[in-house]
Amino acid sequence: MPSVTRRISLVVRDRPEAMSLARDIVAWCRGRSLAADILLHDRSGFVFPEGSLDEVELVLVLGGDGTFISVARALLGHGIPLLGLNMGQVGFLAEVRPESWPGALDQALTGQGRIEERLAFVYRIVRGSKTVLSGRAINDLVVGRGRMARLVRLSLSFGGEHVSTLRADGLIVSTPTGSTAYSVSAGGPLVHPQMEAFCVTPICPFRNYFRGLVLPADRVLCVSNEDGGSEVYLTEDGQESVPLRQGDRLEVECAPRGMLLLRLDRQGYFQTLTDKGFLTELPA
Repeated sequence: MPSVTRRISLVVRDRPEAMSLARDIVAWCRGRSLAADILLHDRSGFVFPEGSLDEVELVLVLGGDGTFISVARALLGHGIPLLGLNMGQVGFLAEVRPESWPGALDQALTGQGRIEERLAFVYRIVRGSKTVLSGRAINDLVVGRGRMARLVRLSLSFGGEHVSTLRADGLIVSTPTGSTAYSVSAGGPLVHPQMEAFCVTPICPFRNYFRGLVLPADRVLCVSNEDGGSEVYLTEDGQESVPLRQGDRLEVECAPRGMLLLRLDRQGYFQTLTDKGFLTELPA
């Protein structure tokens, strides 16, 4: 990233307060001879319009973590870092508070931040010998049951080696970044975001026969749908779902280039976990 940024793109959640803040930021940028464009985010399947990233050196996201993740998927592989202004509830990824944006943006645009790369997934659904769908994920991929409250049968392999077959409500494959989302709610581990690993967490496994796994991200992980009597779906980052047929295989691997975050070092990872309630200090 250049020591002084000259062009940024603002991706803004379709809400009045976010649009108002975006206009203030654009005016602030223009007063500093910095080009800034606003792109409206109005759906989870966000894509950047053709040519909108030309010469852009930073993407600023105004929204919550869900908006941030959607934009990060669309930006994956472009080599442009992201910075988020948190206008949602949690703020794991969108780290900057709206009221502190002038100081944060001044830091970001004068090269005072650091770039952090985080693992992301690429995946494909294979039906027979044909790939019927492919995509990317920042947080997690979930293979789970549909409307019926019944267990589904899934098979897991890693690097071509069979791991186990299980019956459960589903299976979560998360990135280290996504380990603080659905995975930890289902009993999975917290994995440091700078690691390169698959976090595999079962959802309510039958008789608790299957334990969560942390696997190196240097091989292909495969989840096969062996259930012929239930609805089974793949959900991407909690935002997009597609049905799976019996025999479909979800093949997941590490993306060649990860998500780039601009970090301003306001606080460390473990302090963030403490602030969000994942770690608790003993009383003095």
